[in-house]
Amino acid sequence: MSYLQTSDRLVSAHPRRATPRDPNAPLRICHLSKYYPPQPGGIETHVRALATSQAELGATVDVICVNGCDEEGREVKRTATVEELDRNVRVIRLGRMGTVARFDVFTAFSEYFGAKGLSYDIAHLHAPNPAMALHWTLANSTIPLVVTHHSDIVKQRVLKHVVSPLLHHLYRRAAKILIASPTYLAGSDFLRPYRAQAEVLPFGIDLSLYRQPSPAAIAYEKRLRFNYPGPIWLCVGRLVYYKALHIAISALRTVPGTLIIVGKGELADSLRQHAIDMGVSDRVVFKWQVSQDELIGAYRAATALWFPSNARSEAFGLVQVEAMASGCPVINAAIPNSGVTWVSRNGIEGFTVPIDDPWALSDAANRLLREPHLRGKFAIASQARATQFDQTLMAQESLRIYEQIIYQNTLQPVLV
Repeated sequence: MSYLQTSDRLVSAHPRRATPRDPNAPLRICHLSKYYPPQPGGIETHVRALATSQAELGATVDVICVNGCDEEGREVKRTATVEELDRNVRVIRLGRMGTVARFDVFTAFSEYFGAKGLSYDIAHLHAPNPAMALHWTLANSTIPLVVTHHSDIVKQRVLKHVVSPLLHHLYRRAAKILIASPTYLAGSDFLRPYRAQAEVLPFGIDLSLYRQPSPAAIAYEKRLRFNYPGPIWLCVGRLVYYKALHIAISALRTVPGTLIIVGKGELADSLRQHAIDMGVSDRVVFKWQVSQDELIGAYRAATALWFPSNARSEAFGLVQVEAMASGCPVINAAIPNSGVTWVSRNGIEGFTVPIDDPWALSDAANRLLREPHLRGKFAIASQARATQFDQTLMAQESLRIYEQIIYQNTLQPVLV
């Protein structure tokens, strides 16, 4: 059946196909992602939420990504191509030959997309993703392309200058460019030429997992409360520069309780050393990897999620939504022109403090302790705000956008 009534508002789509699609047939979607869960990351989490929700609405969905792990789940440089099912989503993990300056090298893309790409109605690229963008460009496909622009390339200046021409070429050809918040679009120099193609599609999650936690999640919440002196503060994310976790560790000096940091990454050793230097190593707990139930339990156990990210590489902060859905307020940082403070708003769902300011972070945390009614007010508001980031709503809106693009394509003949 058709998913949604097609809007009368049309968008520009390039390239165009003259062959009409059967409106009664399921949409055939191919997501192009860098990685896919269980490999961690905000983009990976979003791709899975979108793909599985689209499939639940009746679409036929494939994800093509890079296989970054061996059969034991360990991250390795060389991998084999693997196909698997995640619910009703077919996941094709392309074998990796190696990496060059964090650029994945693989050759199997054409074997899958080239041979089967004509069966898709829409290709959806999740960027920045230079390797997949290159392979898409080389494929020279006529399938309409949608791009989700997760973030600008901020710190990697060499990569930015090398990759930008490729991305600009691809973005000019895209039928639609999706961004997660209106504030990020306003501050992006890279996206300025494509504002006519841009549309806001906020990220979403399965809210039911957080609103009706499993017995395992509740048990883990109790275990954390028993094992660690309260109050419990939580940080969730990869241990990379823009997460600014050293700010959270520094803030702990003037805040009671335990800081639990969930994630792994290249800064693990330096963050451990920073905790020692700050004299709080006995109150900082690093958990490199947790299950989904354990993460939900951690949100429930925490007085607040500390989210001190300090650069526009942090464009949205999906873990904020997870915390908010769990009734855990967020203390975030005021990154200029990022969507972070649009998700959890200062004084409404939590606190926003200046970037790179551990004293401001500690003051906000201590205020929650001094005014417990305020924490309760934020928790209620956070759960209400989280309803706007439901993955089913996100999937429905994405299908509307796809249908709109396909409809526009059928109006224009292919130019020979």
